[in-house]
Amino acid sequence: MMTGEEEGYPGRRLGLPASGIGSIAPMGVRVGAFSVDLLLSFLIALLFTRPELPRNWSLLVWFLMTVFTVGLFGSSPGQALCGLRVAPLHGQALVGVWAIPRTVLTFLIVPVLITDRDGRGLHDRLCRTVVIRSRVTMRQPSS
Repeated sequence: MMTGEEEGYPGRRLGLPASGIGSIAPMGVRVGAFSVDLLLSFLIALLFTRPELPRNWSLLVWFLMTVFTVGLFGSSPGQALCGLRVAPLHGQALVGVWAIPRTVLTFLIVPVLITDRDGRGLHDRLCRTVVIRSRVTMRQPSS
């Protein structure tokens, strides 16, 4: 018999485990991965614009980097570093073309903050994706 806490864990309605690989990624880890991506984009853009600061060029690098890496590999560099992956729902093979509108909506920030009880942002719901853990890290509680 499941307790109330186990019954309502994020991702249960989607058929995902409560913890470990394949479970819903916590918001704090997602924010950390996003921060890594922003820093990496800034540094890449800086290579082309120095001695000037990259200004909006870093946003273009972030957009292109995110669309290509999430579309092809299922995770951005920051997500990969943090052990996260963007997974399509309903048996699709890859995120693919959905990476473009998902990245545009992420850029707007607000859709990311409008979450459901599974912790999925509006951008993930519209693009039929979910951010999950792709590996177990030392900080995760054991099942």
